[in-house]
Amino acid sequence: MSDDPETLRQIEELAADDRPLLILDVDDVILDFIKPFPRYLKSKGFDLRLDSFALHGNIFHVENGNVAEIEHVRTLVDDFFHGQADWQTVTDGAADAMAQIARRAEIVLLTAMPHRFRDARRRHLDALGLPYPLLTTEMAKGPAVARLRGETPRPVAFVDDQPRNLISAHESVPDAALFHLMADNSLRELMPPPPDFATIVHDWAEALPMIERALGIDGHDATASA
Repeated sequence: MSDDPETLRQIEELAADDRPLLILDVDDVILDFIKPFPRYLKSKGFDLRLDSFALHGNIFHVENGNVAEIEHVRTLVDDFFHGQADWQTVTDGAADAMAQIARRAEIVLLTAMPHRFRDARRRHLDALGLPYPLLTTEMAKGPAVARLRGETPRPVAFVDDQPRNLISAHESVPDAALFHLMADNSLRELMPPPPDFATIVHDWAEALPMIERALGIDGHDATASA
């Protein structure tokens, strides 16, 4: 797997940090996607019928019942991300958990989306009080996870809702702690099971102590000094 050049450029802009590292996907990990997306589609005259874990083939015209063509699906997704601030809210428990972890670890957001939407997402995250560095990638996430860790063997945890991204991270950083978290757990039965080396967590309340243990920051007071 190779690096996405634009993602690499974004990583090079980050300040150096040798603390434990938490890398988070965005959609359906810290921002709801699958809950607001059907409402957005309704506003455009479409229905989402999730018979499989995919958008193409599951979006239908309300007026005639025909399945939306792949190019139309891409346009709908693009328009959704253009207007994401009107639709996407913070996943339950994410903001508080991130704030707690951020006192003792570096947090970086790594979202798989076209780079052209980075500015819109940055503005939305800032408005929601989530100021953590944001990276976009249009390629596999594993190389970005490795680049973010850097040369120091610091603990790394990576949270994503897509098994393929967890697999990619494992291939690039075999000792990373991997967590499979979905904002809507009812969709688990529609997707391939996460790999055995990833820990399944059902919400942020369950994920928080596990991530802290994986990063070696559990039980430590961020204000304590030597």
